[in-house]
Amino acid sequence: METRNRKTLFRGLVVDVEEMEVKFGAKGWHPYQVVRHPGGVGVLPLFEDGTVTLIRQLRPSIGSRLIEVPAGRLGPGEDPAACGRRELAEETGLRAKSLSPLGIYHGSPGVFDERIHLFLATGLTQEEANPEQYEEIGTIRVSLGEARQMAVRGEITDGKTITALFRAGVMTG
Repeated sequence: METRNRKTLFRGLVVDVEEMEVKFGAKGWHPYQVVRHPGGVGVLPLFEDGTVTLIRQLRPSIGSRLIEVPAGRLGPGEDPAACGRRELAEETGLRAKSLSPLGIYHGSPGVFDERIHLFLATGLTQEEANPEQYEEIGTIRVSLGEARQMAVRGEITDGKTITALFRAGVMTG
């Protein structure tokens, strides 16, 4: 991909906005804006009895609470699995013996460069959750099948969560 005239329009706490010109083959050069994000991790904790723990979290961007997998933003140079373990413990109090990759998810690649690394967590033990001061998080525990049905019914609308639920279903049968 050919680009030119890159410039940062906005620098924020979580994202930056960049504008550039992109060459679209014979169609020539066109302006394009991209929201730059450091990336993140989502973890689906699966218990031996086939249940999963999901979180219910306030999302000010949409003015509502969403049901999601525990997730968080990668720190500079942070290993995705280490980030996943940290976020899982902070948001749910769960510790995992094993994290199995469920691949990468691009939420809105027409606008954002964010890559979310998804993991399936197993061998779980419960400790006390310690969410960030600005997070208001509750947990729910349902069967993996019920969580997938919640996604089908539109009760779970978060893309990374839907992706993790269905990829985990393929992995676990």
